Parts: sequence; structure tokens; C-alpha cells
Amino acid sequence: MVSVQNSLAAAIVGVSVVAAASQAEAAPVRRFDVGPNTYSEALIELAIQGQVSLLGASSCRGHSRTSLRGAYTVEEALRRLLAGAPCRFVVVGGDTVRISAAAAPVVQTRLADAGTSAPLPQPTAPLLTEVTVTAAKRRQSLDDLPLPVTVLSNQELQVTAATDAGEASGQIAGLLTTNLGPGRDKIMLRGLSDGAFTGRARSTVTTVLDDAPLNYAAPDPDLRLADVERLEVIRGPQGTLYGAGALSGVYRIVTRKPDLQEPRAGVQASYATTKDGSPSSSLDGYVSIPIVQDRVGLRLVAYEERRGGFLDNVALRESDVDSTERRGARLALRIAATPNWTIDLAGVAQDLESRDSQYSTAASFWRETSVAETHSNHFGQLALTVRGSLPFADVTSSTSFVRHSYVSQHDATAAFGAVGTPIAIAVYREPLKLKMLTQDIFLSSQGGGAVRWLGGFYGVSSLEAMTPTLEMGWPGVPQFEAYREQRDERMREMALYGEVEWEVWRGWNLGLGIRVFDTHLKVRSDVDQLDPYDRHVHRRLDYSGASHRVSLHRDLGDGDLVYALYSEGHRPGGLNTSGFFQPLENWTEYESDRLHNLEVGGRLTTFGDRLTLQGAVFFERWNEVQTYQFLWPTGFYYADNVGDADLLGAELEAAYDFDWGLTLKGNALLTGSRVVDPNPLFALRVVDTLPGAPTFSGGVLAAYERPLRGKVAMRLLGDISYVGRSGLSFDAVLSPRMGDFLRTRLSAQLVGAHWTAELFVSNPTNSKSDTFAYGNPWSLGLVNQATPLRPRTLGVTLSAAY
Repeated sequence: MVSVQNSLAAAIVGVSVVAAASQAEAAPVRRFDVGPNTYSEALIELAIQGQVSLLGASSCRGHSRTSLRGAYTVEEALRRLLAGAPCRFVVVGGDTVRISAAAAPVVQTRLADAGTSAPLPQPTAPLLTEVTVTAAKRRQSLDDLPLPVTVLSNQELQVTAATDAGEASGQIAGLLTTNLGPGRDKIMLRGLSDGAFTGRARSTVTTVLDDAPLNYAAPDPDLRLADVERLEVIRGPQGTLYGAGALSGVYRIVTRKPDLQEPRAGVQASYATTKDGSPSSSLDGYVSIPIVQDRVGLRLVAYEERRGGFLDNVALRESDVDSTERRGARLALRIAATPNWTIDLAGVAQDLESRDSQYSTAASFWRETSVAETHSNHFGQLALTVRGSLPFADVTSSTSFVRHSYVSQHDATAAFGAVGTPIAIAVYREPLKLKMLTQDIFLSSQGGGAVRWLGGFYGVSSLEAMTPTLEMGWPGVPQFEAYREQRDERMREMALYGEVEWEVWRGWNLGLGIRVFDTHLKVRSDVDQLDPYDRHVHRRLDYSGASHRVSLHRDLGDGDLVYALYSEGHRPGGLNTSGFFQPLENWTEYESDRLHNLEVGGRLTTFGDRLTLQGAVFFERWNEVQTYQFLWPTGFYYADNVGDADLLGAELEAAYDFDWGLTLKGNALLTGSRVVDPNPLFALRVVDTLPGAPTFSGGVLAAYERPLRGKVAMRLLGDISYVGRSGLSFDAVLSPRMGDFLRTRLSAQLVGAHWTAELFVSNPTNSKSDTFAYGNPWSLGLVNQATPLRPRTLGVTLSAAY
């Protein structure tokens, strides 16, 4: 973390000296062409043309009968458009606009970019939803995007206290995470699961921070969602824009950028106690400083979190062993070089330390292992993004370097007892270090003309080094290293991609997309163990091909949309090298897999813009499904193609804003899958359905806000989500059932102009449901493994922003 911050500090000092010598420029002037429409639709069009984010457009009722044409700053354009309208606008940070109802004519104001908003004099909807997104690599209105996209705004994340993907999953249709532990989980979308294990097979969901991908064949880095502008989740394969790894979708974190006009600061502290467990606490803070007015700004975010444990290890005589500490920081520098060119330099660092794993081997909250199953996780990223306008197109260039290292330790003693070789202790450690350099540059059309296009180049180079070791010992015999592998995997990929969309007839728009890729993989493995079983592997694998996308959508007016979509995703193959013995020839190499997606869906806004519906019905054909498994009864990993799979599903998201301060939001996913043409060499018996993918999952969020005296409001929230039953693995022998549980969080908040105080309770019924039937690969199938819900937890959160 120190090296990342030092590098950024040096860059900041250099840029600031140069920028300080320049004269500050006025806010950028853009050309607008917004015709008469409902205020909400006119605001969305203005936001897209002005390149800003927009919150709460639906709260501006009525119809604009005037046109806005000409060159203005964003604030001037808003003031002209909303003159006399029954709403007001608030500029948050400089690139986000928040719309809210107002009894008086609109007055331009500015508000600190706090996680909470000042209450209005009458009940208002407590949740504001983002209506412009950039997940498709250009700013678009959700109403014009023929994709199943869910967006959670900063306010929604703050109000619901969602600090990671797992806590946000209940608000997003089809988003699930495993529960192996912080920094070890995988994200799944739409029930498209390749199994619950994380390892050699490449991720099915691409995690993106702003414009840069973060993951390869590794778990989600589990970055804390501190000072985040919004989450954008695209469901379904996104092979044309995001390439390999976006097989089932994209999980994108958009951070808040420095404010170039005014200083900002905020802090949030939380403390909680868990029944029969250790307390938890967290502290988040941010500060944003304009270094040169309207030209250069700096934003620093830092956080520290301790998640108390509640499980006991009776063999080690230790209690509450499953505790985790997470510390991180993010530093961002923004330079407005000209009114049309912006440079963003950012650095992220996070350290995560887990004292022990979080599964139990009995019906209660305890287990027996000979050693602590620790996990250490260190993540760092440097990113440079340049955006600007050419005479004929907008251009975006994103360069990123990621360093991600982690090491997990497991008690491997049980595996040797299962094969008749009892030993006193066996410890398996699996360190991994990843370095990844990516470059993405693309051009996109300007404005909202009849033809919209995008084209770009993507390149990535990565080095993944693993050094798994197995140490064993008998009574009276010193522990010795019985197995060590040094595996280096180098991957290089280049791709050209493009999309074009045009109106073919009376509101019907046709879209075409393609990505052509070329991937090279070099694997070198040296296994050192007892003679004569040493072995060495050095191979190169090459993959090339194309991913396609075809869409047809119809704009029904007033934000309503219907669409049909065909899209593809893929993952390259790879090589197996681990284990006591040379992998069999049929298991040495696994093939690429490919997903074909066909869906129809739409969005509907009705009842005076109070009810919003979004849904889709989809069919997926998954060829040569890759999965990550273990060489049972050992915990050595391997990847293989299990066969083909079909999945049919439907998803729905709905939200309703009552005019007396209540907002209801709900989502649901219903799927049915089957494995067809299973690989006979994979296992004696393959399960019939995709593991880790419940037939049904969903969530409901209720939020009520009521003004109290002065500038204080009361806010009540209830967040409930359900995850149905599923199996663990494609191997029927090693696929215990799990799931069928509710996650519940209730809270009461007092909200002031610049502060919030909250009391909350999670798991109020103290349920002990099994969320994840796995924790240790070396005892899988030998002892019962279950990951219970965190027991009832009570807490308080205080936050302030200025």
C-alpha cells in the first residue's frame, strides 16, 4: 500500500506544480439540443449530452414545452430547462446532478457530496436511482439501453449500508456470491455457475473498477465500497465489449471523482455486537480538495474495518477465530486539461487478513482443525484514464496495472487418514501473485444521432505465479516439505472490438457488435517432491476467435423499451499441472468454453413515473463448461470441461415510489438448468443441474422517510433477500445441498442536512441456516462443512459530510 501511495504522491506534486502555473478555466461549455418532452426525459437527454450523471429524474413531474438549443455549461442548461418547473437541481461534486421535487420554482444550489441528502419540507422518496450509466462504455440513459442493467446509486448504497458485493446482492436480480470468506468469494450472475469453487478456471463475471478490469483466474478482490458513486451490473454475456471472463456479466464499481470547485469531506463510523461473538467496527473517511480551481483536484479515501468472529476452534482452544481485518485507501487526481479533455490518475490499495476460515464442521458454531486456516490478501492498482473529444468522435483511453497477491492455509490432515496413511499433521499453503497490465482505447460517436457507434483496441499481459506447498509430520518427527510446485502462467491477449446501432424503421433500432481476439498462454510448472515423482512441464497454448452481439429494440416513448438480444461470451482453456502424480492425458488440458445467450426483455414506467419495471426472459446454451474441482481426497486443484448445459430463466426488478415517502423495491430470478452430454471422464456421476445456482432467489427493500422538526428527517428501512437451495459441485458424490435461507436487515435512521445516525439489526431471528457447504478442500466429503449466517447483530452507525 505504501508504494502505491508514494508513487501517486510523486505524480500529484509534479502535476500540481505545472497546473498551478496555468490560469484557471471556466466550466466546460457543451452544445445541447433538447426538444420539448416530459421533464424526466428532457433531463436524461440533457445529462447524456452534458456528460454528467443524473439522479432522481422521475421526481420532476410534468412536461417541458420549450426547446433547449445552444452552447451552455451544464448548470446554465439546467437552469434554463427547469425554469418554472416543479423541481430543483443540486450539483453534487461537479459531475453528478440530483433532481428533487420542490414547491417553489427551481433555484440552483450546491450540496456537499454526502452519503445522505437534506430532507425536503414534504415526504419524499428516500432512494434515488441513477438513470444514466456508462457500463456499455459510453454514457447512455437506462431507457435507451437494450441490456439488462441494474444500477445502485451512492445514496442507495449508503442507505442500505452495502459495503461489498455480498451485501449489495439482495438489491440486484440474479446477483449471488459464495461465502468462503472475505477476499475468497466469487460472484455469479443469472444462475450461470461453473461451481462454487474458485481457482484455475477463469472468472465468469468481470469485475471492473471505473474503466479497468481487476480479476482474472482469481476470486473477487472484495474491495470495500467506500465513497463509491454507483454500482453498475450487466447481466448476460458481454464478450464484445469486455472479452474473456465476462461470460455471465459485468460487475462495475464507479468511484467518486475529485471536485474541482469546492472542498469536500466526510466520515463514517460503525460499531456492532454479534450474539456469542466478537464486536465489529469500521471507520471510513474521504476528503476532496481542488488544488487549482476548475483545473486540478485531489480526492483521498481511507477505511479500516474489523469483522468480529463467532466460530470456535475447539482443537486449538480458541474462540471467535473467524475474524477479519480490512484496511484500504484510494487516491485520485483529476486534471481538466481543457474544457474537453480530462485526465484521471488513481491508485487503490487494500490489505485483508483473516485469522481463520469461517466454516463449521458441526451443527453449532465450532469445528476442529489442527492449524489455523488463515488467509492474507493484498491488492493494489494504478490506473490512468484520459477522456476527450475529437472533431468526429469521443475518445477514452484506460491504462491499468494490478498487483494482487494472496495466500490461503488449510489443515490437510484428514485427507491422509481417509486413504489409510494417518499422520500427526499436514498443512497445505497456496500462495499466488498476479501482475496484470491492461490497455483499452476506444472511439465512440458523439451525440444521439441516427447512427451510434463504438470501436476500440484492448490488450492485456499478465503473469500469475503460484507456489503451493504441503508440509507433513509424525509424532517425534520434524515437519518436512513433501510437495512443492512452482507454476508460472503468462497470458497475453489482443482484441479489436466494435459496435454499431442505427434506427432502421420508426423507432426500431438494430445493433451489431463483434470482438476478434487472439490469446497466448505459456505455462511452466516444476513439481518437487519425493523421488522419483519430480516433474517439469513447459507448454504454450494459443486461442483465437470472435464473439458476436445482435440486438433489436424499440423505443416506446416516455422511457419505455422492449428489446431482443443475442450475445456471446467465452473463456480460453488452460493446463493442469498440480497433484502428487502427473495428470492423466485426458485431464492435462481443458478446452475453451462458450456461452450463447438469447433473450427478450424490456422496461416500463407507468403510474405517473412512480412504478418502474424491468424484466427479461432468457435462454442460455453453454458449451464445454469449464469447472474448477479437486483431486479427491486431496485438495489439489484441477480444471476440466464437464459437458454442455442449458439454462432457461426469467428475471424481474420493480420499484414503486409512493407520494407519502415510501419506496418499495423488489427483484426475483427464476431459473431451470440441466447438464447435457456430460463428460464421461469427469466423474462417475455428474449432477443434473448447474451447482451453486438456486432455482429461485430474490429480495425486497422497503424504505420510508418522513420529515421531523427543522432539517431532520426519520428514515426506516427493511432489507430482506432469499437464496434458494442448490448443490455445491458438478460431482454428485461431492455436492452437498446448501442454501434456502433469508438475509434480513432492519434499521432506523435520523437524517440531518450533513449527518446521519443509524441503529440497525441483522439476522434478527438468529437463524443458523447454511449459506455455503464448503470451507476446506482437504476435508471435503470427509467431514460436514457448513457456513452459518452471522448470528443476530446489533449496531450503530454515525456519519457526517461537509
